[in-house]
Amino acid sequence: MMSRYELLYIISADATEEKREELISKFRAYVENKGGKVEGVEKWGMRKLAYPINFKNEGFYVLMKMEMPNLEVDAMGKLLNITDGIIRHQFARI
Repeated sequence: MMSRYELLYIISADATEEKREELISKFRAYVENKGGKVEGVEKWGMRKLAYPINFKNEGFYVLMKMEMPNLEVDAMGKLLNITDGIIRHQFARI
């Protein structure tokens, strides 16, 4: 069953512009390869974190709106957890 989600993830501030674009493309491709559909990607840019994470105070925020199979959300969450450069992520079902 397909559901709509918003995924907010934070990319490490020390990642280069090229690395950030590569990560954004990687997650977009992941959703599409699993039969989902990306409705939009909003790059919020560098923002101050609410609290320090791994001694960092800033991160690059990205919001992705998508539709994907429910079973793939956990798998994508695990991928985000092990990807270098991703500080935090959160899914929200719409």
